[in-house]
Amino acid sequence: MKEEFRILSATAILGYGFPKESFEEGMKRRPHLIAVDAGSSDPGPYYLGAGVSFTDRDAVKRDLEIMISAGIKQNIPVVIGTAGGSGGEPHLSWCREIIEEIAKENDLHFKLAVIHSEFSKDEVKAALAAGKVHPLDPAPQLTTEEIDKTTRIAAQMGMEPFIKALDGGAQVVLAGRAYDPSVFAAPAVRAGCDKGLAIHLGKILECASICATPGSGSDCMFGYIGDDYFRVEPLSPVRKCTTLSVAAHTLYEKTNPYILPGPGGHLDLTHTQFVQETENTVKVSGSKFVPSDKYTVKLEGAKCIGYRTVSVAGTRDPIMVSKIDDIIAGVRERVADNFRDKNWNYYLHFNIYGRDGVMAALEPLKNAPAPHELGIVIEAVADTQQQANTICASARSTMLHYGYEGRRATAGNLAFPYSPSDFHAGEVYVFSVYHIIEVDDPAQPFPIDYVEL
Repeated sequence: MKEEFRILSATAILGYGFPKESFEEGMKRRPHLIAVDAGSSDPGPYYLGAGVSFTDRDAVKRDLEIMISAGIKQNIPVVIGTAGGSGGEPHLSWCREIIEEIAKENDLHFKLAVIHSEFSKDEVKAALAAGKVHPLDPAPQLTTEEIDKTTRIAAQMGMEPFIKALDGGAQVVLAGRAYDPSVFAAPAVRAGCDKGLAIHLGKILECASICATPGSGSDCMFGYIGDDYFRVEPLSPVRKCTTLSVAAHTLYEKTNPYILPGPGGHLDLTHTQFVQETENTVKVSGSKFVPSDKYTVKLEGAKCIGYRTVSVAGTRDPIMVSKIDDIIAGVRERVADNFRDKNWNYYLHFNIYGRDGVMAALEPLKNAPAPHELGIVIEAVADTQQQANTICASARSTMLHYGYEGRRATAGNLAFPYSPSDFHAGEVYVFSVYHIIEVDDPAQPFPIDYVEL
């Protein structure tokens, strides 16, 4: 390459925001690409199944307006991955509408590529019958019955659909569900950069300034790729990239510190080196991409399992705190008895904050000193919203006035921070497809629509 390939990563997730000053600093460095990852499966399966975004529309529009206006003005491609937070068809349409709004309001003219990532149930069933669908641990083997129950299935596209869209003349690329680094790596590989370095840099840039210290998901980051290295540089004067912060972020969400699997192969970091180049810039080298025998992409699907109602309360009676497990058991028994004739299929859970509310069964501090107060989240899930409301209300009222040995107060055991005390949360989704699927052509399953705005 004659010069470094330069990438401006706007923010950790589209809609999380960024200081305009940081973005302007990035534009001063004359980037070849402005890119952002717009989603994640981290917020859970609800958003994929329900077809809604976990990011706010006005916040997403604000970020996109700055990015697209700057990109079109200076003829820099703008690439967005995992539109709408989950990358399904409703999410893609939602984000496309925002982009079209921005183009109209700002009198911008450009070619938009929209890359679809949803798989039909029939496609997945055919691949399953052909032995091309495999579970990702700890997911079970997929069945046709589970596919039928699934509301929506999206696949994490690799770099190839992005390259195809850019080859098709797109100035703005809006993609459905994508492997996070692909958004940044694809244009770099298209420009001639080493695939291993591009993917590793993409892995870092997808979270923007989280790899800096102090880290932030709401600030920009800049990346440079040379022939046998890449560099990362924060764009805010309050942040620095250090070898520790960048290396630590490389391990983010990975089970193996050396092997990072993705579409079509894996990243091998066995010989990767991190060097402090300047006070706030880190240089990385030695990362290699190793292609796999078969090209696979990850499938994500969600199904609805019922409806949820939640009640939030607290207690600081030391006697109740000491007997909380017995009280929960008694409340469960009372609720079950109340509705034994209904034959309802329900799930009743008590999340106890102050003891094991965060780690639950994985909590390592089994003998921690007793807290002086507890936060109690009562959750009921049932086949209908009304059934969930009834189960939660029964558990809440039973616990409120539950009599236990040593109890002195008669007014009630619980403090409620809100009125009404119960929240009717609606549909509950779980991941029902978390598998990889073999594909013959990395781009073919991801059709592209081109739109002149």
